[in-house]
Amino acid sequence: MWLKFKRDWEEPESAVTPEALFKQRRNIIKGFGVAGAASLLPATGQAASWFGGDDEEPAAIVRRALNKTDIPPLHNDALTPEAKAISHNNFYEFGTAKDDPVKNSRQFNPNPWSFTIDGLVEKPLTLDLDDVMAKMALEQRIYRLRCVEAWSMVIPWVGFSLSDLLKQVKPLSSARYVAFETLYDPEQMPGQKSRFVGGGINYPYVEGLRLDEAMNPLSFMAVGMYGKTLPAQNGAPLRLVLPWKYGFKSIKSIVRIRFTDVEPPTTWNILSPHEYGFYANVNPKVDHPRWSQASERRIDDAGLLGRKRIDTEMFNGYGEQVAHLYKNMDLTRYF
Repeated sequence: MWLKFKRDWEEPESAVTPEALFKQRRNIIKGFGVAGAASLLPATGQAASWFGGDDEEPAAIVRRALNKTDIPPLHNDALTPEAKAISHNNFYEFGTAKDDPVKNSRQFNPNPWSFTIDGLVEKPLTLDLDDVMAKMALEQRIYRLRCVEAWSMVIPWVGFSLSDLLKQVKPLSSARYVAFETLYDPEQMPGQKSRFVGGGINYPYVEGLRLDEAMNPLSFMAVGMYGKTLPAQNGAPLRLVLPWKYGFKSIKSIVRIRFTDVEPPTTWNILSPHEYGFYANVNPKVDHPRWSQASERRIDDAGLLGRKRIDTEMFNGYGEQVAHLYKNMDLTRYF
């Protein structure tokens, strides 16, 4: 039995979820089971439901209740429509246009899926994702997603705390950073076949965090969204979600996590270090060299993917939870 106490950033899901969806929650949770994300992704690249419905019964269900803890973004944001969140993506492994990932990931098959955690640890592990999901206390968190391109979404993710995963390998005292790596499979990910097709990136995609950032309670490993398994275009079957950082830090389709004592290389920083720093914290006072970061276009129900323009908040509105990580740092230098 899992017991979770309400934390200072939590709000009721009804504050941000459309009323009709909120009213369905009791029935959904009653029949909710967690299945291996890999086994549930259909060939169309859309997400399969985790709970039984009229269309399809999940192939494999771990019969336990969802350990629900909603951690939504601040200020009662409205959820981004699911149809837009799964069709407007940056995932250059499947192409550089926003609609390339949903079109080019239709045959992506992440079943089975394993990943390695190694480096400066006492207990390196290679883990099967289905086994991890069966043991973890899954929860739902509603987070803001702020792209460095100055558009944003509000998405309900399902997954588990990154720190709960990392503690299993017992990091050594010498570990200072955590590095992440995306799957490299050019046959399934056509954007990886050449740097020209894949946005100039030298694959595989890599990312990194300071250890204290990785262990922060907001750092989240997502296996689902909108109550369903992750679609391929959104990073199936396992991705990182860091709501106070620009979206490119939330690496997708993870196959390796490595502890190190030196700052690890990160893909966009390698590609253009004057534009994309290692930290990539959302900061309206530090512009991208080619555009302002003072405001963002919230993708919503309006036409042209949403025309609502809103002011960007420092740390994307999560300053109370993460600002202490950067005390006395010059965030114009460490951007």
